[in-house]
Amino acid sequence: MTHTYYQLLYHLVWSTKERRPLITADLQNRLYEYIGGTFRSLKCFPILFGGIHDHVHLCVEIPPKYALADIVRNVKVSSSKWVRQNFPIKKEFEWQEGYGAFSVSPSCKEAVLQYIKNQEIHHKERNFREEFLLLLQKHAVKYDEKYLWK
Repeated sequence: MTHTYYQLLYHLVWSTKERRPLITADLQNRLYEYIGGTFRSLKCFPILFGGIHDHVHLCVEIPPKYALADIVRNVKVSSSKWVRQNFPIKKEFEWQEGYGAFSVSPSCKEAVLQYIKNQEIHHKERNFREEFLLLLQKHAVKYDEKYLWK
């Protein structure tokens, strides 16, 4: 085979440090635009972003030649610096250390996109901790809860 063919779609989730409610209405759209531009500059393909005041959900295609951990680290570092530089009242803005990454099959893509679009609705019923635990369980990710929330 002379070419590489792939479909590597990820549902990524991460929160602000200590889940501080720093993603305010005046920041949200500009932050998503910046994050999308960062993914594109890294030769990745952002599809949809969503979230609420303390965390983000992203649906992104990442080519196999890139390590997921490197891409996520670059996006998080770059975007947190950008927020602090462009929103002086958010000098304390930081992302949490880790993240969630869940592969998305083409047959589930639309359901994931709807889930991301409806974050405001989901969070009327459960907070970020409850949501993240459900995602880990749904995707059969092994974890030790004592390390989740540092």
